Amino acid sequence: MKILFITDLYPVSDKETKTPKTLYTFVKEWEKSGHEVHILKPNFLLNSFLRNKPFYKTGQYNDVYNVNYVTPFLFNVTKKLPELDYDVIVSHMPSGIIFSNKLQGKKICAVHVSDLEVLTNPIYSIYFKKQMLMAYKNACGIACRSQVLKNKFLKLFPQYESKTFLCESGIDFEPQLKTTCEKKTIITCANLIPRKNIDKLILALNNMPEIALTVIGSGKEYNKLKGIAGKNVYFTGHLEHSEVIAKMKKSDIFILPSENETFGMVYLEAMASGCVTVGVKNDGIDGIIKDGDNGFLIKPTPKDIEAVIQKIKTMQDNELKTILQNCYNTVNCYKSADCADRYLKNIFKFI
Repeated sequence: MKILFITDLYPVSDKETKTPKTLYTFVKEWEKSGHEVHILKPNFLLNSFLRNKPFYKTGQYNDVYNVNYVTPFLFNVTKKLPELDYDVIVSHMPSGIIFSNKLQGKKICAVHVSDLEVLTNPIYSIYFKKQMLMAYKNACGIACRSQVLKNKFLKLFPQYESKTFLCESGIDFEPQLKTTCEKKTIITCANLIPRKNIDKLILALNNMPEIALTVIGSGKEYNKLKGIAGKNVYFTGHLEHSEVIAKMKKSDIFILPSENETFGMVYLEAMASGCVTVGVKNDGIDGIIKDGDNGFLIKPTPKDIEAVIQKIKTMQDNELKTILQNCYNTVNCYKSADCADRYLKNIFKFI
């Protein structure tokens, strides 16, 4: 099958440390299965500059064709495209979905947190929302990046239930089964920006000097976070993926009180590394993590974070062993190849 994959959430270069590789992984797994995938990266320049994204000129970069626009696709975009003959067009993120409206063919449109923002925030109502609604109406299938997002999307648009499905991501390494939790070390990993709520995690840990917290990541909140951290908090800065996984495997508990997550690959990676994993209620990982069964779900407040840590500290070894076993069983169902295959099978089904 010949697939056109349209999204701005795709790394042009391996040096893009802040561009997630979750969609990249889908593409690579599909290519391994023998499918031909062309990647089109529409880049709305104003949005790119506001978000401080790396700039590339319009043109081909290995397997990615980057297309820059000053206006949000208000003219004949097909003039800039290298090719138009595809079996299916798969689009992710608002710019990709809006771009797909200009093309003919069978289409799959995805749902991320940013899509719901465009659909519900009045600031986008003049142009972007109308374009998104048109795309979802005309799509053969609608791929939601998590169960939480699917629930929220269908609450807004219940008429699309019959063509809506999940396209969750998976890990690319073998899960590790731990049978014990020493309850002495906590790790977190994130881009250090406000919505990740690392400050709330640090504030909770300031009352527990006996527990060491490792913070992996960089970002504009770095200096602020160091300023409020106690002596039991250690900052590594940005680390390569393999280094992150190695540190997770040596840690007891993973906590990320992040809000507005589309999915949250880092939670799956923590689960696969054998950490007792704590996520946020009604956010991306909710539904994969089941509170008290294979991990824990909290509200992103210092009080709730401190409470869940205290709960883990007082749990019996056999209770934690059960949670770790359930965690291992869960994450074994989320291998990258299997998730990409499920996504592709749904594409076949709906086109």
